[in-house]
Amino acid sequence: MGLLFLKDFFDLIFPRNCDLCGRSLFDFENCLCKICVGTLPKTLYHIMPSDNDLTEKLKGLTQINKAMAFLRFTKEGMSQKILHKLKYRNKPQIGIKLGNLYGQELFKTGFAEDWDLIIPVPLHPMKQRRRGYNQSEEFARGLSEAMNIPWKPLLIREKFTETQTKKSRIQRMSNVEDVFKLNTQETPNGLKILLVDDVITTGATLCACANVLLANGAKTVDLVTIAAGK
Repeated sequence: MGLLFLKDFFDLIFPRNCDLCGRSLFDFENCLCKICVGTLPKTLYHIMPSDNDLTEKLKGLTQINKAMAFLRFTKEGMSQKILHKLKYRNKPQIGIKLGNLYGQELFKTGFAEDWDLIIPVPLHPMKQRRRGYNQSEEFARGLSEAMNIPWKPLLIREKFTETQTKKSRIQRMSNVEDVFKLNTQETPNGLKILLVDDVITTGATLCACANVLLANGAKTVDLVTIAAGK
């Protein structure tokens, strides 16, 4: 009875609410309520991972086998709201939750055997210190837990680049040229890599990272993001 009272007291003082809609969470819910999870704008990229609009977009920019995204990004839509909470409202747990959810789907579809290591796209150290975490690393953690595949921050971002938001595709490619390199003396040589980021638009950042990994001996590089925009 005492423990139950204590739990009720803490729930009253520190209520657990859904990070997206604000509803009260049940004990079995973590960070997002079942209603929000059930209405996420999911894609079906994992059904055709090697032949879709993402792989078509990246042709000629890098050598990848598969490209997938968990959510469809729409302006002012649910995916934009959830990404904004993750990146700018100190909600790293959302990244882990989304990684877990998508990782479970990929595991059920048999993708876990396709990768040896998960590598997140890095933030510049100054931006990561300001934010407190790298949202792509949190997504990588969730994927890692769900698929039992290790993850490592094997890449670093050497240069602080301007925001990509209003740049053309060519400008974006130029903006990330020579920005990334390996973080340690450890290399991805001979490994099947899953490279992950929060969102893919033109794919410039992901391609720049993939090219560094391939140049350093990665056997294959596949791409997975939280969301993909047109």
